[in-house]
Amino acid sequence: LCLLAAMVEDKHDVVIVDMNFDNSSKEDFSRIIEKEKPDLVCLSILTDEYQETVLIASKTVKEINNSIKIIIGGVSAISNPEPLISDESVDYVIVGEGEYAFKELCDYFNNEGKFPEKGVWHKKDSKIIKTGRVDFIQDLDALPLPAYHKIDFLKYAYQDRGNHIDNIKKLPYGHLYTSRGCPYNCNFCQVGKISGKKPRCRSPENVIKEIEFLIKNYNIKSLAVDDDNLLINKDRAKKLFRIMIDKKFNLEWYALALAVYKLDEEMVDLMEKSGCVYVDIAIESGVERILRDVIHKPVELNYARKMIKILKETDIFVAANVIIGFPDETWPEIRQTLKFAESLDVDYIKINIATPLIGTELFKITKEKSYNKNYSPDKHLWTESSIETKEFRTQDIRILRAYEWDRLNFTDPERRKKIIERMGITEEKLNEIRNKTFERANP
Repeated sequence: LCLLAAMVEDKHDVVIVDMNFDNSSKEDFSRIIEKEKPDLVCLSILTDEYQETVLIASKTVKEINNSIKIIIGGVSAISNPEPLISDESVDYVIVGEGEYAFKELCDYFNNEGKFPEKGVWHKKDSKIIKTGRVDFIQDLDALPLPAYHKIDFLKYAYQDRGNHIDNIKKLPYGHLYTSRGCPYNCNFCQVGKISGKKPRCRSPENVIKEIEFLIKNYNIKSLAVDDDNLLINKDRAKKLFRIMIDKKFNLEWYALALAVYKLDEEMVDLMEKSGCVYVDIAIESGVERILRDVIHKPVELNYARKMIKILKETDIFVAANVIIGFPDETWPEIRQTLKFAESLDVDYIKINIATPLIGTELFKITKEKSYNKNYSPDKHLWTESSIETKEFRTQDIRILRAYEWDRLNFTDPERRKKIIERMGITEEKLNEIRNKTFERANP
């Protein structure tokens, strides 16, 4: 949102409202609209399960003043725009990366340019006009720094992120994206559709410029790096880490998703020396057949084991992701994945349930084979299984996930102690979380 604001603030008055962060009500939102009297309200939606919420917000605006234009953008606007633009309260949906399309649309409203040719779905004479998607932005260095002055940045930077394993310990902190897109074809992932198959990377110098900006203006102590594939260009990643080392930033940084097949011994060394304290390694499966024929992920299990062993020799906290409950995955293969995850001896194991997100190959397969069990993209829960096959029921996957997550992470006292310290909670709080997990698994 701050990046979008930076694209138009030279010509337009911009107010950023974060209803989620402020835990605001519909009535709060109405009061803000009545006070600000905007010409244009832009609503961002990250995942499909919030489409109902964004449409409530859109209708609320129109009830106050029907002449206010509504634009919807974000991840769900790319993956599933049809229900959004079909709603009578919505005027425009930006399908694709919105920075330049949003700027062009604002200029058009200001009689300073023409209507965007691509990616801005709209209505004309009660008919929906679909114009494809916005072209991917090739030069990410050309984008401005986010307009963080439009928000109370430190309110976010000091926020309690909750009881998560990737909880950031040194505050204040900032978020950082250094690239967009991923060339791989994981069958459960929407990134290819959202950000493209061709990776686009900011130059190391451009990334350093933003880090220095965050340090100078907000005195940040940590960074959460949110790239879909931070190491996609290994030479570029290594150059970035070397500059961070030379600059002596003294920052802790967290890799919230990391491709193990892009790691090597030098990369791990540079990551640690540049301040990396946490990595989230995407393993996904411990079965070669599932990785190759089902997920299509280029993970070599022996190489993954080798790299994790190297990571374990550092002070970096190592979490690993696995996913269970894929179509055509057998029960022995599910157990094999969990056994492989256990053998890695990482600091923490995340067990996720395969979820058929719209636009993915997984969604297509589960629909074609009628594996979807009570799945609705706007109502699913991430801890619930919605895939049911002859091999397993949804409740089988849900219960297995909960009990294996607990066994793998908390049976060993030393590992449990390290996890408690990483999460920044007490033993009592951890037990509360564990009990709630069991309760959700056994409704």
